[in-house]
Amino acid sequence: MQTHLPRADNGHGVPDDAQRRFEELLAHLPAGVVMHDARGHVMAANRQALLLLGRAGDDARTAPPNDAGWHFVRADGTRMPPPEYPVNTVLRTGAKVSDLVVGVWRAAFGDVRWAICNAYPEYDEHGAIGRVIVCFTDCTALKAAEQSLHKSEERMRLALQGSTDAPWDWDVVTGEMYYSPRWWDMLGYRPDEQRADADLWLRLTHPDDRERVATALDELLPGARQAYSFEFRLRHRDGHYVPVLSRGFVLRDAAGKAIRLSGTNTDLTERKRAERRIHELAYYDQLTGLPNRRFLIDELSQILARNGRAGRHGALLFIDLDNFKLLNDTMGHDVGDLLLREVARRLRRALREGDHLARLGGDEFVIVLENLGSSTAEATVEVQAVGRKLIEVMAEPFDLAGRQCGSSPSIGATLFDGGPTDIDALLRQADLAMYRAKDEGRNTLRFFDPAMQAAVDRQAALSAALRTGLARRQFVLYCQPQFGRDGRLVGAEALVRWRRGADELIAPGEFIGVAESDGLIAALGLDVLEQGCRALARWSRSPLLRTLKLAVNVSVHQLRDPDFPHALAALLAATGAPADRLTLELTESVFARDPDDLVVRMRELRALGVHFALDDFGTGYSSLAYLARFPLAALKIDRSFVQDVYTDPNASSIVEAIIALARKLHLATIAEGVELDTQQAFLTTHGCDVMQGYLLGRPVALDEFERRYDPQPEVHATSGSST
Repeated sequence: MQTHLPRADNGHGVPDDAQRRFEELLAHLPAGVVMHDARGHVMAANRQALLLLGRAGDDARTAPPNDAGWHFVRADGTRMPPPEYPVNTVLRTGAKVSDLVVGVWRAAFGDVRWAICNAYPEYDEHGAIGRVIVCFTDCTALKAAEQSLHKSEERMRLALQGSTDAPWDWDVVTGEMYYSPRWWDMLGYRPDEQRADADLWLRLTHPDDRERVATALDELLPGARQAYSFEFRLRHRDGHYVPVLSRGFVLRDAAGKAIRLSGTNTDLTERKRAERRIHELAYYDQLTGLPNRRFLIDELSQILARNGRAGRHGALLFIDLDNFKLLNDTMGHDVGDLLLREVARRLRRALREGDHLARLGGDEFVIVLENLGSSTAEATVEVQAVGRKLIEVMAEPFDLAGRQCGSSPSIGATLFDGGPTDIDALLRQADLAMYRAKDEGRNTLRFFDPAMQAAVDRQAALSAALRTGLARRQFVLYCQPQFGRDGRLVGAEALVRWRRGADELIAPGEFIGVAESDGLIAALGLDVLEQGCRALARWSRSPLLRTLKLAVNVSVHQLRDPDFPHALAALLAATGAPADRLTLELTESVFARDPDDLVVRMRELRALGVHFALDDFGTGYSSLAYLARFPLAALKIDRSFVQDVYTDPNASSIVEAIIALARKLHLATIAEGVELDTQQAFLTTHGCDVMQGYLLGRPVALDEFERRYDPQPEVHATSGSST
């Protein structure tokens, strides 16, 4: 419903045409028009006004200007009190209201419409306000845009406050520059301390970056790119330079000409610091600050290339500290770390500026020397001189936390001439030379020679063949008989041989050391024990062999394995071998470390029924203490004493003492290496219990041993399958 303004007539009750046309104009006017009386009540309103107010005509006329049903909103979103309504403001002040932004809550629609409001008074013939005309222009869309823009600006402001980005803007046409407060703060300046022009960038840019930045801008402006990004350094107020990443957008006109550049500068200080830290962690040793293996490998490839182009020789030195593990174990890792840092400092001091020093790890250091001459002879002399200097600087005692410690280097060296060289091969060669230096007395320098590599290659080939031999069961038992004083056969010692082919039989001296160094000794020992247990099981069925004992050597690696007792128990159970006929022979070296653990292990094994014999007694870590502590059954007199009993009074005295000591401790004695009648006679006279040696019987294959000492074929018919 629409309320019309009062009509004028021509005195006969007929509306004037002009008045009618005016009313039609108001009805279609895109702005709302409302007429209020002197009390503020609505007298008339056009269609657009009623739509904006969300009211019907009668409802609008009857509502007083202070009615709670009117819900106007200020520009800031708060509710407008009735005294501030436009009509009430005009009635109260008599002044016009111009361009007031008002929100109108329309309950019927559940929304707020925004309008620009203008209101003015009309006076009667007495000069009093007779009416108030209020005009509304809908600006809801404009208000929404304003609010959206405000939110965007607020988001941008908060984002910039929480970031390290510093906005700037350059009007290329006018030359006007804008640097944000953050831009100035990043460089430690107040906004008024520097002239804020376009050249400020270049004035503050690091001299080494200035030409690059100028060139980048010169290429950017006339080009076609719209975005750019590059790094450079700007001078801080206190003199240091701040690394920044500048990113921006180029605004161009229709012809492609740059008219504006806008962007941000990001402070890269923390990122650069993190990058340096990551680089240090990746390429430098954290304890000594020296380059690490990774850095060395990268550097070596460049050094080799440089030497090749120059036709010069170079050298790689591998340094290992002598007895470092002992110092670490006795004085603690903290002292060990102090030593490594001090060694690094001394090595640096001994080298030329162009030499390269790195720490590979542990107590291993590497030095790379360049430009040592055009011949091998020149390079060798230079390396020897460097080696002497290194040994000299290491000779002085180290003061480590108030304690005086000594340390010497074993140095291995290998030469290179710039030709095609594998870096890993160089490191291996220097490492081999270093071990040669250790073998030849330590605290010295040795050069690599091809014979070392050949020996290593042979050992590697032997190790691979050992693994294959174990998988193919190529290791077989030989037995050497043992006899009592009365000449009766009482047992045998099991000796392993490697049958690599039909006509190739390898003695243990050629492969036991490799098996130990390559971690194969445990598997080999278990294989020998299994064959020995199967033999004892067969012998238990023979009247001639059932009383024999079989001695099997076990290594320190086996005996220190916590699972060894369980493995041996399983073997005894699986084969049916009598445990009391099995003797495990140990060397004195097993007692050198952790004797308490060893006692526990031996007692577990003794509980199974097996016996222990101490091999080569008197040649190792001889101590009467462990003869009483450990559950031993016999002492074996070493062949070095036996062979000299008639020619060396000291040897005969030692043998007599061993036999007497064993008798006092209720231990049996076994003499090995008996090769002469005089030796047998001496041992028999002095009460040795058991003897073995070439005089009495050479080692023979297990099946031959069984045939020789028990000719019954049914007993040893299957012995070949077990070997």
